[in-house]
Amino acid sequence: MSLSSARQRRATAASPLTDDGYAKEAKDRRRRPGDGDGDGADEGIKWFLPFLALGLLRHMSASSNLIHDCDEVFNYWEPLHFLLYRSGFQTWEYSSDFALRSYLYLFIHALVAGPASLIFGEHKVRVFYSVRIFLGLISTITETVLVIALSRRYGKRLACYVLAMLCLSSGCFFASTSFLPSSFSMYAVTLSSALFLLEKYAAAVAVAAAGVILGWPFSILVFLPVTVYSLIRGPFGRVFLSGFLTSLSLLVLSFIADYHCYGRLTFSVFNLLKYNVLGGGESHLYGTEGPSFYFRNGFNNFNFAFILALLFLGVVPFARKKYAPDLLIVVSPVYIWLAFMSLQAHKEERFLYPIYTLICVAAAAVIDSFPDFFHDKYSSDQSIFEKIAKGLRPLILGFILCASHSRTFSMLNGYGAPLQIYQHLEYHEDSGPGSVLCVGSEWHRYPSSFFIPSYISEVRWIDDGFRGLLPFPFNETLGGTSAAPSYFNNKNKASEEQYLKDIGACTLLVELDLRRPYPSRGNDLKTWEALAALPFLDRELSPALYRSFFVPYKWQQNNVFGLYKLLRRLPTDQP
Repeated sequence: MSLSSARQRRATAASPLTDDGYAKEAKDRRRRPGDGDGDGADEGIKWFLPFLALGLLRHMSASSNLIHDCDEVFNYWEPLHFLLYRSGFQTWEYSSDFALRSYLYLFIHALVAGPASLIFGEHKVRVFYSVRIFLGLISTITETVLVIALSRRYGKRLACYVLAMLCLSSGCFFASTSFLPSSFSMYAVTLSSALFLLEKYAAAVAVAAAGVILGWPFSILVFLPVTVYSLIRGPFGRVFLSGFLTSLSLLVLSFIADYHCYGRLTFSVFNLLKYNVLGGGESHLYGTEGPSFYFRNGFNNFNFAFILALLFLGVVPFARKKYAPDLLIVVSPVYIWLAFMSLQAHKEERFLYPIYTLICVAAAAVIDSFPDFFHDKYSSDQSIFEKIAKGLRPLILGFILCASHSRTFSMLNGYGAPLQIYQHLEYHEDSGPGSVLCVGSEWHRYPSSFFIPSYISEVRWIDDGFRGLLPFPFNETLGGTSAAPSYFNNKNKASEEQYLKDIGACTLLVELDLRRPYPSRGNDLKTWEALAALPFLDRELSPALYRSFFVPYKWQQNNVFGLYKLLRRLPTDQP
């Protein structure tokens, strides 16, 4: 046997490996759009479909979303309201003594809110929803780019799975239109990941820098994998310069905005890092949770998709030719962020927002890979198990989407009363100019001053037992945004001045009546009349399954509801 014939045989025997994806030609085929099972077109999904689908769902979110965290109101909506109307609540983070919050982030939203306030005049609620629509538009654009990138890189099927999850998952529905830096970081993570998959490495790093500086500085861990690999793969100088110049420009703008508003040389990005890291920030003062908090929260917002996303690493060995290394790089922040945040004592749902879209990508990739578990690379025929796995993919996806919609429906209908109750205020101008609206234990569900009509002169807190520090109105006398009032502290200690002493001064009152044994002010019919009352889900007395997910015919029967009320004081001369 000649040497040449032996080489020819070895080459023939190695040809299956070449066809299976190890040769350069096979890699190039995998990188072309629509590759895989032949389910993609040359150009992948067109822009119109994902933009339309996401746009419709994000508009629904903008118009019906709850306010899930009082930080969204008091640290973002209220300062924005003050910039527009010179009234609103200030938290200690915005005191110039501490200066933990960046005004540059607010100014970006003021580019929409400012013109909207001129157009809508006294209708401030419309300004509120205009900003929300703006947030929904940003979310739509970034997520559309991600879907397009996935379709061009991995085929239409995976892209469609991701699109469906982005549209209908509860987590993305709620986070997409929340006025929070963590949501802004989510937009940036989504766009940066998409640009990385499209091999736009310089743009990916620039977006990452914007997400960290304009959004949430701690989200740098989420951007780290894509940033590092972009520097490795792209022209290093160009990619580095893109990130450096973006960071420098935004830091300078942030410094100028802080100086203008706080009235002194200070830097909010550094102050925030100093408080939480170098200064041993006392975030535990605002509540602590156990290590399982984010896993329970992730399941609530993504149900079984969250479990599938966590299994992505286990799928990589079976589908490494499709997903490694690029999709693994994109998805890896899910594990990094979950591990890092679970180690922190203070936990909040919004802290997971930056990885919400990546959870959808990871879960969709796992569903798409089901047949790979049963694929025999040495046989051209599909086994019965591989066919069953292919048939299970749409069924499992459909179940996840139905459960997600169930969660969204339960949340909107169970806890939507506060926003609706405050909108009733505009129909009761007969209360008279100079009216005082009082809020007790429900201060944390106050939806912002955008819902307060002009006939109400002030909103006051009344003492219902809370002993933490509450927001105060911005004080123009002390300097407005540059004020450093003495009643603020960073220890979450209540100020003696935060409560209205004379409840008799209240014209209107908002309260939640959960029908507990202790008395409710609204039950005093000689003093108050109910202007509006809406059902509100009683979390403590409702079963976990039924309060978390809408089950037809069972949700209303098995859950317990209180009443969210808007009350007005009766005239003293009325019997």
